[in-house]
Amino acid sequence: MADENNITKKLEVVLKKILASNRDITLAIITSMEGLPILSILPRGYNETRLAAMVATLLSLSERTVIDMDIGLFKQIYIKGIDGYLLVFDAEEAVLAVSTTEKAKLGLVFLECERACYEISKILKKEK
Repeated sequence: MADENNITKKLEVVLKKILASNRDITLAIITSMEGLPILSILPRGYNETRLAAMVATLLSLSERTVIDMDIGLFKQIYIKGIDGYLLVFDAEEAVLAVSTTEKAKLGLVFLECERACYEISKILKKEK
């Protein structure tokens, strides 16, 4: 149990760092590949379980589509809405998703999220 708390604390540091790095990032969530929430920092009113399931489904469908279209390996999902963006990344052992405002400098967000995915992957691999 203590090891699980340690992993949670490490993942929480990663998510807080993402949010602190860019004020235009409005939420961050780490889910399992099966769509179960691992950890999130969400504004009030969001359903963590539902969001986790949707994010993992997006990743799964995207990975399958990339394979079927023979365009290499999946890297990330970029969805633009009227008020902002949803970005979904494969973190090997998990899925990272962030949402941003429409003013976000996406290059910086991508860079920070790719770093975070590396950290998430390292943390979760040590768990095994």
